[in-house]
Amino acid sequence: MNLVESFAEFKAGKNIDRPTMVRVLEDVFRTLIKKKYGSDDNFDIIVNTQNGDLEMWRVREIVPDGEVTDEMSQISYSEAIATEEDYEIGEECYEQLGLEDFGRRAILAARQTLISRIMELEKDEVFKRYSDRVGDLIAGEVAQVLKREILVLDDATGSELVMPRTEMIRGDFARKGDMIKGIIKKVEMKNNNPVVIMSRTDSKFLEKLMEQEVPEIEDGLIVVKKIVRIPGERAKVAVESYDDRIDPVGACVGMKGSRIHGIVRELNNENIDIVNYTTNMNLYIQRSLTPAKVSNISIDNEKGTASVFLKPDQVSLAIGKGGSNIKLASKLTGLEIDVYREDDDPSLEDVDLDEFADEIEEWVIDSFKSIGCDTARSVLDLSKDELLRRTDLEEETITNVLKVLESEFAKD
Repeated sequence: MNLVESFAEFKAGKNIDRPTMVRVLEDVFRTLIKKKYGSDDNFDIIVNTQNGDLEMWRVREIVPDGEVTDEMSQISYSEAIATEEDYEIGEECYEQLGLEDFGRRAILAARQTLISRIMELEKDEVFKRYSDRVGDLIAGEVAQVLKREILVLDDATGSELVMPRTEMIRGDFARKGDMIKGIIKKVEMKNNNPVVIMSRTDSKFLEKLMEQEVPEIEDGLIVVKKIVRIPGERAKVAVESYDDRIDPVGACVGMKGSRIHGIVRELNNENIDIVNYTTNMNLYIQRSLTPAKVSNISIDNEKGTASVFLKPDQVSLAIGKGGSNIKLASKLTGLEIDVYREDDDPSLEDVDLDEFADEIEEWVIDSFKSIGCDTARSVLDLSKDELLRRTDLEEETITNVLKVLESEFAKD
């Protein structure tokens, strides 16, 4: 009799290695034996590793009638020959047990235990498999679109992955059945269940897309030194080649932009600046502020700041829309970059905008900071029209702010 026939549904299709499944089956049936007999010391459980069939045998020593002192380990001669005529005293008597010997209730309990054990093993297997793949690029089919997240089925394993809305790029629109790419950002346990988090906003996602499009990166000829992103808006990538014959920026962009265009499309037209990495900080800052052309740079290593001087028509390019260019350049270089027009004199008295918190609301100050203006003079250096164009502030608000700032310097 195939003792695990009724458990076949749990063996089939489970992504659990055979030795582990054998161990689980043996544990479950040993528990069954202990509950019925109080011990499993005199029982053998044999699992066929080829097909999963399982046999249970009770083994006891045959002793003369009337001399049984331990019913768990001994059986009388007359009882033994009732099962097999050829038995003799001193031999071991083997009795095969069937599921029916344990009763319906015990079998149902064993079945539930087996289901529970296999589910736990599957959870452990999923957690381990994806923990080992954190940072890997992955593609899957959108299975369900929820308010705060979408559920994605891994193309390779069929496992369910989660992509929170916070990990999606602005402009991402997913429908059931769509294919979507991302990286495995992290794996965590929630309510004893493994949750695999996908991300499209992580810098690693851009790096993996570049690896896919640029063979020189995958081959190690070009190294991605650093990536900084405002997902869906702008990114800066510093690359370096250890082979002088390879132009790392040109290789990443491709002929007529052939390589970078595919990545830009995947990222919803995210503007990607690729620059050559260098340890020459002056040059690195110049490259990081692309497309602006820098006239002069003064670095204060102790404070971790850099004063960058540009011609008036280059200032807005350096700052970028909403301050995105200067923010990313600061992150890429690790320095706080301050932008000055070429005729500005940083030695002139200036006041941080935060000093005006009593007169100017915090959200208004933050709006100016977002375009790279964090001091009074940096705001006053821009015309009202330019401030209106680059911020979302009302004209009346800007007029009031300018009055407050101008009055500060009128005191001198």
